[in-house]
Amino acid sequence: MQDPMPSREPLWFLDTRVTVLISCSEGTDRISLLEHLAAHGDSPPLHIHRDEDEVFHILEGELRFVLGDRTVRALPGQSLVAPKGLAHTYRVEAAAGARWLTVTCGEKFERFVRAVGRPAAGPGLPPRSGPPTAQQAQALAAIALQHGIELVGPPLA
Repeated sequence: MQDPMPSREPLWFLDTRVTVLISCSEGTDRISLLEHLAAHGDSPPLHIHRDEDEVFHILEGELRFVLGDRTVRALPGQSLVAPKGLAHTYRVEAAAGARWLTVTCGEKFERFVRAVGRPAAGPGLPPRSGPPTAQQAQALAAIALQHGIELVGPPLA
């Protein structure tokens, strides 16, 4: 019998901390539940998931999302979906940072996080790395594309 408890695997993913609470390999529907912790100002590049919807549920802080042509602010207790095929990104607006859950059905996003991430070397966030070099940005885009994610624009300022 499979252990029903989530596998907590904290990773430093870019400038964030991501904990895999439930891995896509734990159930038959390939659902992943990831917890994210990020500092004020954190924003990934504008991107499109080609194969998976991405559901966000805010636990702490405030995030500003761009979902296609809409801008939405999300506060604790609020949830939203970024449907596959829709360009989206977010920016952490809260001065103290933010914490949220991401749910996807399919393995590509979780595997992307694992491919880019590294085991967290301690509690909290990784040391800030600053803007990526052109070579780092190109490498990230290539790894993302291998996982069905296309980077299509810059992070939010």
